[in-house]
Amino acid sequence: MAGCCGHEARFDGVSAAYKRRLWIVIAINAGMFAVEMGAGQMAGSQALKADALDFLGDALTYGISLAVIGASLSTRALAALAKGISLLLMGMWVFGSTVYHVFVLGVPQAEVMGVIGFMALAANVTSVLLLAAYKDGDANVRSVWLCSRNDAIGNVAVMIAALGVWGTATGWPDLIVAGIMAGLFLNSAWQILVQAIQERREDLAHQH
Repeated sequence: MAGCCGHEARFDGVSAAYKRRLWIVIAINAGMFAVEMGAGQMAGSQALKADALDFLGDALTYGISLAVIGASLSTRALAALAKGISLLLMGMWVFGSTVYHVFVLGVPQAEVMGVIGFMALAANVTSVLLLAAYKDGDANVRSVWLCSRNDAIGNVAVMIAALGVWGTATGWPDLIVAGIMAGLFLNSAWQILVQAIQERREDLAHQH
């Protein structure tokens, strides 16, 4: 779809079908945050807690995405910037708390990690399938897709960690996966921030 001034227009989320799917995905993420955080606390798993925090962040950022659909490109880029910064902070928190847990003894419960990881994967694959058609939108729409994709990758990683914990009887696989997920948060935050800054610049250039 071509836009004005020869620029290719990116999908901006103004679609009733997209909004409906986003509401479903928000409900899925909010529910899984509660389930996974409780299970992470019970099992003593840092990877589960990291994944639960990701679900919470997604539910909040998807809410922001809904709120700014139809707003100016500049406003949507600012919203994406806020989401990028929140992902950056989450990545730093997960990384910091994982480093802390390296010095705290205790082996997570592999069975709980595996079961909850599988439930979370099913929830995220559903979200990814619902949003797949909209993955190449503006920074605001793209950030939603990236968050869902990261979650699905994270869930597979949690289940691998559960196998590792079970096989080695140590907490190291759990901590390694939590560290990898922190890196994933930081990488996505960078992608979202770069695209949001670029779109904000484009919008400001159009206004002058």
